[in-house]
Amino acid sequence: MAAAGGEQSAQSVSDELFQNFYTEVKQIEKRDSVLTSKQQIDRLLRPGSSYFNLNPFEVLQIDPEATDDELKKRFRALSILVHPDKNQDDPERAQKAFEVVDKAYKLLLEPEQKKRAVDVIQAGKEYVEHMVKQKKKQLKKDGKSQDVEEDDPEVFKQAVYKQTMKLFAELEIKRKEREAKDMHERKRAREEEIEAAEKAKRDREWQKNFEESRDGRVDSWRTFQSKGKTKEKKSRSFLKPPKVKMEQRE
Repeated sequence: MAAAGGEQSAQSVSDELFQNFYTEVKQIEKRDSVLTSKQQIDRLLRPGSSYFNLNPFEVLQIDPEATDDELKKRFRALSILVHPDKNQDDPERAQKAFEVVDKAYKLLLEPEQKKRAVDVIQAGKEYVEHMVKQKKKQLKKDGKSQDVEEDDPEVFKQAVYKQTMKLFAELEIKRKEREAKDMHERKRAREEEIEAAEKAKRDREWQKNFEESRDGRVDSWRTFQSKGKTKEKKSRSFLKPPKVKMEQRE
């Protein structure tokens, strides 16, 4: 019973940490929501953004539990802020930032894709919780204090953030590997198809040439045979026996 109570207590602490984590995230979102257009563009195009921006909630700076209406409002506000028309001094970077925001929004409009993103975030949270439990378990076994750095809400938040980004990155890498493999398979299949078509074409051309040349070969042979017989006939007609001269007797 004591062990069960300890696990329940640890779970309560974990849930409380997670709640504090999202509370702080919301505070950060509120702060970042007043960023200037240039600052938002810099945020969306910062070094490593190709992986940071895999999390659509991170791109839009919105809670995964946000309603569809809240999502729409946030997209509208952020898209206007980074739109190229509003940033004519740097339209190219603004266009790239706008495309990032638009992609994240469209992804979250698809229930399946949104669920996938939420699942990744949840998996990141659960992984960190598990690691915290393992640390505490080992410390207890060693007879040491069970205080860990993740007890600090800020550290816990950073750990969840890093793990979530890692999971998104791993999924993206796997997706690219599957895409490259599929592309290679399609290319190989296409090459085999082209080779088979070319071979069939060569076979047809050979058969066609063979058929066309066969008549010619037969005619040539017949002509040759005919000439041979004519020559033989002529030769026979010219072969006359020599005349025998009769001797005269005196």
